[in-house]
Amino acid sequence: MGFRIPGIRRASFQAAPKAVEVPKGYLAVYVGEKMKRFIISISYLSQPSFQELLSQVEEEFGYDHPMGGLTIPCNEDAFLDLVSRLNRL
Repeated sequence: MGFRIPGIRRASFQAAPKAVEVPKGYLAVYVGEKMKRFIISISYLSQPSFQELLSQVEEEFGYDHPMGGLTIPCNEDAFLDLVSRLNRL
């Protein structure tokens, strides 16, 4: 069960329950205070804006991610805005 951002035909990310397997070429991340799980394309990892976000993650959490996926310490709106911009590239 995912959702779409208006204006994007096929979002390359989706909100996903824990039971959903992560397909090849994608990565599970946990975002926000409620640790909402998203499945994102690994292509984001090469984008400078996403790399900046990952640097912030490293500073705050190091490499210990108890949720089993990458934990991103920003609010959901900021994350969705970043992903929306990356989808336009």
